[in-house]
Parts: sequence; structure tokens; C-alpha cells
Amino acid sequence: MCGIVGAVAQRDVAEILIEGLRRLEYRGYDSAGVAVVNSQGELTRVRRLGKVKELADAIAAEPIQGGTGIAHTRWATHGEPSERNAHPHMSKDKIAVVHNGIIENHASLRESLQAAGYRFDSDTDTEVIGHLVEQELLTHKDLLPAVQAAVTQLEGAYGTVILDRADPSRVIVARSGSPLVIGLGIGENFIASDQLALLPVTRRFIFLEEGDVAEITRKSVSIYDKNGAAVEREAHESTATYDAGDKGQYRHYMLKEIHEQPYCVNNTLEGRLSETSVLDETFGNGAAELFQKVKHVQIVACGTSYHSGMVARYWLEGIAGVSCNVEIASEFRYRKSYVQPDSLLITISQSGETADTLAALRLAKSLGYLGSLTICNVAGSSLVRESDLAFMTRAGAEIGVASTKAFTTQLVGFAMLVLALGKYNGMSIEKQQELTTALKSLPSKLEQTLELAESIEDLAEEFADKHNALFLGRGDQYPIAMEGALKLKEISYIHAEAYAAGELKHGPLALIDADMPIIVVAPNNELLEKLKSNVEEVRARGGILFVFADADAHFSSDETMRVISLPHIHPWLAPILYTLPLQLLSYYVAIIKGTDVDQPRNLAKSVTVE
Repeated sequence: MCGIVGAVAQRDVAEILIEGLRRLEYRGYDSAGVAVVNSQGELTRVRRLGKVKELADAIAAEPIQGGTGIAHTRWATHGEPSERNAHPHMSKDKIAVVHNGIIENHASLRESLQAAGYRFDSDTDTEVIGHLVEQELLTHKDLLPAVQAAVTQLEGAYGTVILDRADPSRVIVARSGSPLVIGLGIGENFIASDQLALLPVTRRFIFLEEGDVAEITRKSVSIYDKNGAAVEREAHESTATYDAGDKGQYRHYMLKEIHEQPYCVNNTLEGRLSETSVLDETFGNGAAELFQKVKHVQIVACGTSYHSGMVARYWLEGIAGVSCNVEIASEFRYRKSYVQPDSLLITISQSGETADTLAALRLAKSLGYLGSLTICNVAGSSLVRESDLAFMTRAGAEIGVASTKAFTTQLVGFAMLVLALGKYNGMSIEKQQELTTALKSLPSKLEQTLELAESIEDLAEEFADKHNALFLGRGDQYPIAMEGALKLKEISYIHAEAYAAGELKHGPLALIDADMPIIVVAPNNELLEKLKSNVEEVRARGGILFVFADADAHFSSDETMRVISLPHIHPWLAPILYTLPLQLLSYYVAIIKGTDVDQPRNLAKSVTVE
């Protein structure tokens, strides 16, 4: 992985390909490359280590021409980041290929191809695809059946685009486990791993299904399923917006996206609440009938989305009265699990393409769940298309690799799910109205919290020389502490851990000293007094505390404790509110540390491989 763009057009496509790569930069990558072939069959390939700008500058210095081309940003899986490992890869200066995913049997394929006389110029798994296609061309004499024959030999995940120098009229694409979307133009067509890459040239898209192989020319798109049968896939008109080109007044996309959260949450809520509850159609057709049967919820997710699921467990069991399990997707899919009677499977993903989460959904379909619901930010993504129900978070394009607004809108989605399930599980009208009113007040509470940004920026100075940090929370704030620790790790590279505050005396107290900052989230809820006792345990051992507390929680700053007072909020929604100061703290610490905030090292935005 990480980003694919391709085009078959009458005009020169190099600039279109480069602009598409720019629009996929937010996903994270280490190198970029492009290959273009003109009508005379002359192929030019340019690759560069580093940012897309390096590639763009190289092409500006020596322009390339041609109406058929493919391009890629690479996030290393096999082989170090280097120009020789950058895509596109070539076979005998004839076949060019770009690929997202992991070919799990690449070692055995490489061995057999080397025995057949093929030379490998990279350390990647991708290069076997090009050589396989070239080998199959010796038998099939045409690119489409050659690709169809080649992909049957691949094990693992791939979204791949193949170009033949001898036939510049088309490209062949294949999808298995890694998303690809076809963009439809007039007298030209396009391919990408994300529709955002193609918004400047088209708004009409076809999403390829598992196992599809497609032939794309200027004037036609022909799609074949995994059995080789010709199929029709519906074209969709996209309403997606792309604002990554403008940070506005903000220094980084992440800061912009933190400050967008009141607007995004309002957008998530808009049109989905009545005076007393959530509207059933919020979750899709048939939601009401399904929700009436649900007695148990199984949540599956990864990373930040997993943390939102952990918060939801507290809410579903404590408020809606529905039992709930939460599991990391990569664990769920590789163990034998027991399906509770009348269970609803919920997957969570910003992109809707997270490989382990998507695989877990596909596995669950054979295990006897009542149905599946996804909470997602990308319409048309694989999770949305393959789930029975979908809740769209409406957060807009999130460009920063470290998730912010996607996380808070996921939590808002879960809050509405609590209302929806609670309604069918004995929740009183009065309680529904109370929670609905609290939800409607949330955007303004978030705006008030963001006004504390300057105070949190000052607080971040205390972390300038720190290498470790400990986050503490209790109850539904424990997952928020985990999310805060993850954010600090992701963008400042400070080692950070989170603990349920009641666990301090079971080991973590051994870490406490004046060099270990302790960050505490302390809303005014039924666990406040317990949390205060945990805070005193830290102070008694010389720890320095940074406390984000409810204005009515009666914490006072002194030489061992810095307190930031947050607006009072309904205890149910405190996890959402308390997320924002932890995001801001991580951001300002990263600025002090001088790290790449929007594209932290070694990370990718959309994890489409295991």
C-alpha cells in the first residue's frame, strides 16, 4: 500500500496522476512513482524516495507525455523505503504494475519465476505480479486473460493496475481485499484506490467488488467477476468533498480537524434526532425491525476505532441495558468465538477499508449473527457496501493520519445507537428525552472546550524533555485515557501508556517519579471521589500531575498538580468532551518535539493490509 491512481485518456495524464497522488498523501507513504506510455508505445517511468513533491519536481524538470499511465505512493511492507523498491515495478521493460496489499506467497512465486529466467530488481512482493503477467502473456497473447490467469496464482490481498507498453489503449485492474474505484469520464476513464484522488476529473464512480478484474479504455469499462463472467456494477454519483488543499488559518491538518469537531458533531446529529429520541432510519432501512431483536452486541475494530468501541460498551450495558463485547479485529478473525444469541455485529472504521475489520465482517457472516452494522466515515467503502446497516459519521475527509474528528463522530454515532437500542429495551421516555437534549447541546460544549487551546499549549511546554507519560481514567474515561496515550505516541513519539486508575497499586505505581508526567481525565461523575484517591496515591510518590477536570470537581493547581477546568457536561457525554484536550495536548507536544504531525513516521492513514 498506500495510494493508486491510473488514467486512460486522449490528453497527457502525468499532471492528473501527480495531483491524484497529492490527494492521497494524507494516508502516509515513503516513496512515489509514475509510469506513462504514449501512443507510440514509448514508456517513461519516474520514481523518487520521499514526498510527492520530489516526484513532481523531477517530472517538471523533464516532462513526460502520454495518455495512459499509472502512479503510486508506497508505504513499505516488503523491502526498505528506497527508489528501487518504489512503484511502479516493471517486467522486461514491458509490463508496469502498481499494487496495494500483500502477496503472501511471493517468496515461492519469486523462486519459480527466477528459475524461469526472470530478474528481480527490488525486494518487494509486488514485482512478482508484473513477472507473472509477462509470463502468462506468452500463452494468452492478450493482456486481459493474462492478468486473469496471473491473479489466480496470488495469495493474499491486492488492488493492482497493470499497463502493457505494447498496448497503450488500456489498463487492466484487479481487486482482492484492497479497494479500487473506477472513475468514469467522457472519452477518458480513471482508476484509484480512493475516490478523493479523482474528484478533479470525475464525480461518477464504480466500486469494484471482491475478485473483480476490469479492462479500462478511454471509451469503455468491462468488468469480470472472480469466475471470469462479465458483470455490470452500478455507477454512483459522488457527493464527497475534498478540502485537504486548504488548511485555512491552521498550521496543520490535524489542528484544523480538531477545531472542526463542533461542526462535524453537529453534522453527525443533523436530521437524526426528534424531540425525544433518535430516528430509526438513521441506521438504514430495516434498522427498527433488527434492533427490536438485539440482546447482545459484538464490536470489532482496530486502533482508535477500537477505543470508541470500548467507550460504547460502557454505554450499551450501563444505559441501554444490552450486553456487549469489544474485540480487536485482528484477534477476532483468528480465534474461534462463541456467538451470543440474538447478536448484532458492529464494525467501526474511518475509511471503511481497514483490512482486519473487513475480514472480520466477512467471517462473521458465516457465524450466525442477526445482522451487521458499520459506523463509518466513507460512503461507498467496502464496509458500508457489505454491511446490512450503515451509520455514516459525516465527519468529512480526515487528512491527518492521527484520527481526531473521525473518533468523536464515531462516539456520537454510538450515543445515538444507545438511544435506538434503549428505546426497545425498556428505556423510559423521560430518559430518552434527557439524553437527546444532552446530545443536542454537545456541539456548543465542544466549542467551549476548544477555547482552552492556549492554556493547553502552555501546559505542553512541561513535556519538552519528557520521554514517557502515563494516562489515567476510570469507567468510560479509561478508553479515553487509552486514546490520549495513543495520540501522544503517534505524533510526538513519546512512549505513553494508559491505565484504569484503580490499577495503579497493582504495578504502575512503580513507574511514578518526577520525570513521569501523569495525565488524568476527571469528569464530575460517580467515580470522582475514587479517582481523587488515585491522584493522591500519585502525589504521595512524588508524581507530577496534569488534570483535566470538570469545573465543579474541586481540583486545585499547586506545585505538583496542574489543573485545566473543562465545561460541565452530562456525565454520559463526558468521554467525547474530554477527548478534545488530550488531542490538543498531543498536538502541541508534537510541535515542541518537531515531529511530522500530519504524517508521522511509519504510519499510514488507511491500513488495507494485515
